[in-house]
Amino acid sequence: MAGTAYGAKHFVIATGSESVPLKNVAVDEKRIVSSTGALELDAVPGHLVVIGGGVIGLELGSVWRRLGAQVTVIEFLDRITPGLDTEISTAFQKILTKQGFRFMLGHKVTGALVTEGGVELSVEPAQGGKAEQVKADVVLLAIGRYAFTDGLGLEEAGVETDARDRVKTDPHFATNVPGIYAIGDVIAGPMLAHKAEDEGVALAERLAGQAGHVNYDAIPSVVYTWPEVAAVGQTEEELKAAGIAYKVGKFPFMANGRARAMGDTDGFVKILSDKSTDRLLGAHILGPDAGTLIAELTTAMEFGASAEDVARICHAHPTLSEVVKEAALAADGRALHI
Repeated sequence: MAGTAYGAKHFVIATGSESVPLKNVAVDEKRIVSSTGALELDAVPGHLVVIGGGVIGLELGSVWRRLGAQVTVIEFLDRITPGLDTEISTAFQKILTKQGFRFMLGHKVTGALVTEGGVELSVEPAQGGKAEQVKADVVLLAIGRYAFTDGLGLEEAGVETDARDRVKTDPHFATNVPGIYAIGDVIAGPMLAHKAEDEGVALAERLAGQAGHVNYDAIPSVVYTWPEVAAVGQTEEELKAAGIAYKVGKFPFMANGRARAMGDTDGFVKILSDKSTDRLLGAHILGPDAGTLIAELTTAMEFGASAEDVARICHAHPTLSEVVKEAALAADGRALHI
């Protein structure tokens, strides 16, 4: 309650994040909506334009596409889902295109005019060029999220923030002010609910005198479209940039009996392991139930397993998880069923 003073031994800042705004595109949660408004539409829009080719925009665009909307995605960069492994991202875009998505990559929105019948967007190439008008029934603005720290009195309390207004913390979630901690979207790291939850548990354990810990190298991420996309660890691009020698194991869902019986054969599992030690460095899945399948590989990475360790585990048949086993075998050139 405003104006009320509270005293405590420990304070935890966990205020989450807000949708990033875009100049000249004012969200009214009716015609131009954020992710919140996109969940509350009272009818399927004839044409939904999504500004932003990231996770949230594609997830919600996928929902409304499956319900019958035409969906156009406008993305400033020349690819969607820039945080994903490029090979996965490219295959993902092809699948979405096959589902009816239209993509305008390398474009930016410079203005939005709300009319009686919908919204008219001014769109031009990201590097400059002739503008064009794109009409939509509803526009979803999903270009990212930012840490919600406005109005918390952090400056008055002396709590330091970084250049992106996130609360600065040490490895144990402590700020520079004794007794004040922060977790979740409001600090550095991926803005994921399960990451925030694990941080909350770890901090509570530490405040209780225990040894709470979060392994940031083994935090899975999932794109909840269909098929799903899931990843944990490093991408090929990150390994190349770091100069790490690695092996690649891939196996398609098309060669899996359960996926064929389900009629969900798009996608593949991709496993990256150290070339000399075979230790798992990253795993990427595009396919049915990827968000569940990634848990096995996250567990393996948490315990420092190798691709061979995963390959030698007996996987039930017929299950989608056999694709994970086969990809692990493929890292050593030993896939069985292809």
